[in-house]
Amino acid sequence: MEQSTRTPALPPLPPAPGGQTHPSVELANSVVVVPGAEPVDSLATPAEATRWLVEHDLAPAGVELQQYCSALLMDLRHHVRSLFGAVGDGTEPPAVALRAVNDALVRTPTAALLGWDPQAGWQRVAPHPTTQIVEHALASLAVDVAELVTGPEADRLAACEAAPCNRFFVRTHARRRWCSTRCGDRVRAARAYARRSGAPTPA
Repeated sequence: MEQSTRTPALPPLPPAPGGQTHPSVELANSVVVVPGAEPVDSLATPAEATRWLVEHDLAPAGVELQQYCSALLMDLRHHVRSLFGAVGDGTEPPAVALRAVNDALVRTPTAALLGWDPQAGWQRVAPHPTTQIVEHALASLAVDVAELVTGPEADRLAACEAAPCNRFFVRTHARRRWCSTRCGDRVRAARAYARRSGAPTPA
């Protein structure tokens, strides 16, 4: 299971391209490597994991996750990152990552159940108690992973090349190499410094 790093808020980075439409990209990027600092993890505590789920419309406001639930979310993130890395590299995905995503996929309900309320009468109700909110969030994220890696955007899924950045993104054009202008500026600045100083030029 993935281990937590730090708990401060994420640095002011814009969502990586693709994150606005693919919550699984946002999940993969919920732990960020900041140059010159320790990684920043927005799922490091149950409270932060709860906030992340609510902000991404994967859980209702007011829910309170326990450590076990946040650990499940972090564990899925670990496997999604492994799977995305394989997609970007064009290599075979780790079997454990594929199994984890498939396990999350089967948590998706097939239909809302029929219910009766003395005040509201007949209604369709969620087929799970609130204690299973995280399981259904995991299922939604896994569905997004499956749609992304099997859809037309799969060949544009990439890892940012501006080390030490660890974010994934969906390329807006074939030559894009960085997840943000900030990463691109940092690489260009490093190249300029290398030219002036004679140091090895970064990739």
